[in-house]
Amino acid sequence: MSRLYEVMFIVRPDAAEEDVDKLIAGFSTSVTNGGGVVKNVDKMGRRKLAYMVRKFNDGNYVLLTVEANGAVVLELERRLRVSEPIIKFITVRIDEEEKRLAKVKALRGTRRKLSAEPAASSHASSGPAPVAAAPPVSAAPVEAAEAIQASA
Repeated sequence: MSRLYEVMFIVRPDAAEEDVDKLIAGFSTSVTNGGGVVKNVDKMGRRKLAYMVRKFNDGNYVLLTVEANGAVVLELERRLRVSEPIIKFITVRIDEEEKRLAKVKALRGTRRKLSAEPAASSHASSGPAPVAAAPPVSAAPVEAAEAIQASA
């Protein structure tokens, strides 16, 4: 089954731009040879890292959006792990997130339709709003306190 993944990896900052392009091309061919599709390649450029990784304070970020099955992603991760210029990577499955967002959008659309209808009908009624009755109050704690004071 084909799923959608985001693979972000960080290349050493001292790597040349041509080397980064070769790495991306190699990873893309690895995905396509396995039967997957590279949807998007986003070279985010050189950025500062949050903490030092392999004695580097910054790196070149690359984001791949890949549609493939699990075996292809495992092979891609293996290649990322053994590639010397890659200092860090992460793979995230995003198809479930897209389904969740679509469901939330659909739910919001139905809520907007429902909230628009009662608002129009509530203005039409001219009678006062019903008031809820207060719950009965028990006198047992007061009687217990009076009994304790009387015995003392």
